[in-house]
Amino acid sequence: MLQVKFKKLSSSSKLPVKGSLEAACWDVYANSITFQNNKMVIGLGFSTEIPVGYKAVVVPRSNLVKHNWVLNNSVGIIDSDYRGEWKVFLTPLEGKLIDNALPYGVGDRCAQIYFEKVLDIEFIEVEEVNETDRGAGGFGSSGIK
Repeated sequence: MLQVKFKKLSSSSKLPVKGSLEAACWDVYANSITFQNNKMVIGLGFSTEIPVGYKAVVVPRSNLVKHNWVLNNSVGIIDSDYRGEWKVFLTPLEGKLIDNALPYGVGDRCAQIYFEKVLDIEFIEVEEVNETDRGAGGFGSSGIK
């Protein structure tokens, strides 16, 4: 079992929790909310020590589809050497902040996290790569609908 050290940064901070026994992710809670450049900045109130060779991934909660907001860098990556407060940045799709349309408040579950092993990769420069039927076809070129 992977062990991740969590440090609460305030007495009101909450550690991540699973919504159900079979849930794939852990819900994280808003500990503070500020606004910056038309973005909702949610401080999660904790920092971590993730073991070397792993990363955390921050993704939106499924209930965000009920609101006209998006997670800014959906998905967010937390590296094993990061020790600062975890934060979530949300941007309104409508382009303008409206107070009564905010998706979350302090104490609400506002995102989900999970952890993955980071693979060691060696990039090998070559002159050519093998051809495939798809070739250089881009988005939608596989023909699958």
